[in-house]
Amino acid sequence: MKDMPMKSAKTILAVVASAWLLASASATAAPVTNAPAADSTGVHAAVPRDPELSIFGIGSSSRCDGNHPQWMPQMAAIGIRDVRAFYGSWGIEREEGKFDFTKFDERLAYDESLGVQAGVLLNGTPPWKKGLEKGLPMHSLPEWSAMVREMAHHTKGRIKLFECWNEAPNGTSKDQTAADYAKLLCAAYDAAKSANPEAMVGMAAKSAHIGYLDQALLAGAKGHYDYVSLHPYEVLGCVVNHPGTEPVFLSIVPNVRKMLAARDPAKLNVPVLFTEIGVDTRRGTDKQAQAVLKTYIMGIHQGVACINYYEGMDGDSGPLGLLDARCNPRPAYHALGRLIEQVGRHPASLGWVMLNDKHYGFMIQGAKGPVLGTWTSTTAPDEVDFGQTVEILDPTTGASTHASKYRLTLGPVLVLNVPAALVAQARANKGKPLPWGGDYSHAKSVSVTFADTYAEKGLHTMAADSIAADVLAYGGNARSGEVPKGGNVFYVDPNFLSYDTVPLEITAMVKRNEKGEKASIGFEYESNKTPREGYRNVQPQEIPEDASQWHKLTWKIDDCQFVGTWAFHFRIQADPKKYRIQSLTVTRLDR
Repeated sequence: MKDMPMKSAKTILAVVASAWLLASASATAAPVTNAPAADSTGVHAAVPRDPELSIFGIGSSSRCDGNHPQWMPQMAAIGIRDVRAFYGSWGIEREEGKFDFTKFDERLAYDESLGVQAGVLLNGTPPWKKGLEKGLPMHSLPEWSAMVREMAHHTKGRIKLFECWNEAPNGTSKDQTAADYAKLLCAAYDAAKSANPEAMVGMAAKSAHIGYLDQALLAGAKGHYDYVSLHPYEVLGCVVNHPGTEPVFLSIVPNVRKMLAARDPAKLNVPVLFTEIGVDTRRGTDKQAQAVLKTYIMGIHQGVACINYYEGMDGDSGPLGLLDARCNPRPAYHALGRLIEQVGRHPASLGWVMLNDKHYGFMIQGAKGPVLGTWTSTTAPDEVDFGQTVEILDPTTGASTHASKYRLTLGPVLVLNVPAALVAQARANKGKPLPWGGDYSHAKSVSVTFADTYAEKGLHTMAADSIAADVLAYGGNARSGEVPKGGNVFYVDPNFLSYDTVPLEITAMVKRNEKGEKASIGFEYESNKTPREGYRNVQPQEIPEDASQWHKLTWKIDDCQFVGTWAFHFRIQADPKKYRIQSLTVTRLDR
C-alpha cells in the first residue's frame, strides 16, 4: 500500500474518526479513558508524550507503515503510545550522501501529535548498491555508519530506540555469522552515540534465539547495545495451542539475564523488548484475544520493557491485526484496552500464586490496586474458590461478575478486589522459582513416563495434559510414537536447566512396534555449536530387534543450550509408527 499523503491530515482524521465510531457502534465498546482530546471538528489536539517506555506497544508491517491515520488513533485511544516503526533506515538516503527526511518527518510529526513515540529499524543495504550487497551490508560499513549517524542526529530529542536489524540471522547471507552481526551492531552503536549520546541501540534476534546473541557477544558485540529485541512468535503459539506450557514463555527474559550475566555483566539489566509478537486470527478471534492478554500479563510478570504487538491493523503478514483490514476492532483490541484500563500504562509485577495448586495467577499492581490475571493451565475448566466475594472481569467480553467462586477456563480473566491474603501470598512468592509440576531447581534428573499413569516430573511434552487422555499401546504401559500431536516434543523445566551448557545424558526406554519393524530413533536438540539455527542432531540408534522387551538407549551431549528458540528444547526424530516409548529421562552429569 502506498504512503498516504499527509497534506490533508485534518480531513483524513475526521473521516477516520467517523469510520471508527461507526465500526465500534456494533461492537462491545472499548475503554477510551486514554483517548486524545478532540475539538469540534473531530480532530485531536496534540498530546504530551510519555517519556517512559510502556510495556503496551504496537507494531506495523511495511504495508501499514505509511497509513498511520487509519489505525494509530485507535491505538492511542486505549493507551498505546509506543510504536515500533519500520520507516527510516535507507529510506532517507536513496542516493549516497543525499538525505531526504520529508516523508519521515511528516510521519514522525503525526505520531507525535497523538502523543506516540516511535523507534527506528536499522535494516537493509544501500539502495545504490542493489545486487552488490547481500544480507548484512558488510562491504558497506562506512556507508551504514554514515546513514545511522545522520538518522540519530536528525532525530535527536525525538527518537531514542534504534533497533539494529530485523530478526538476525534472518535476512543475512548463509555465509554470514554472528561475528558479522556483531561488527554491524558495533558500527551502528558507535555511529548513533557519536551523533546522539541519548540514543539507545538494540541488539536483535529472531524468535527467542538467545543463542545467536550469545555468540554475537562472544564475537565482540559486548558493550555495544542498550537493549535486547526478540520476536518470540513460536513460544507464544506454543502457549496458545498447548495449555500448560506457560513456563517456556516465562523463561525468555530470565534466560536473557543469564546470558548477559555470563557474557556482559555490565549490561545485565538492559531492557528486553518483544518488538514483534502476534497470533493469526485464522485460529479464531477469541483465541487471538486470549493470546494478546496472556502475552502482556506474562510479559509484565517477567519484566518485558515493551511488547509491540504485531500488528495494529492487518497488513502484509496476514490477519494478525487488533483491527481488521477495514479498521474494524477485533475482540483482542477491546480485551487489550480493558487490560490497560485496569493496570495502567506502567504496571508492575507483585508476584505469583498457584490457584488450586495448578493454575498460574499473576498479581499486578494496577491503576487502582492489585489485579490478578489468571486462566487454566489445562484444557478442562476448573472452579476456584477465592474465599470472599471478588469482582471478575472478562476483558474479552467486558462482562463483570461478583462472586466468591468462579469457573476458570483458558480465557484470561482479571480478578479485582483481590483478597489481602492472596496478595500477600503473591508478594511472598516473588523471586521464587515458578513451579511446573514441582520444583526441580536442584534435581539431578527429570523424566516423563508413559506407563500406566502418565507422569511429567520436570520433563514435559508439548502435548501437555492432552497426552494423558490419548490412546496408549500395550494395555496402558507405553505410548505409540505418532500420537498425540506434540508428544515427541520436549521441554525440561527451566528451573532444572536453562541457557547453561552442562554435560547431559538422555535415556529413552523404547521398543519396536508390535510387528517388530526395523526402527531407529534419534533427536535434535538446542546446541551452542549451531548458532545460526540453534539446533543439531544426534546420531540415531537402532532399536534392538526383540519387541517383547524394553530397551534402554542412551545419548550423551556436552553442548546443550536450552532456551526455547523454536519453542522446544529437543524432539524425537523417528518414524512414529515404528516405535513405542515407555519413558524418557534427562540427567545432569555435573551433579
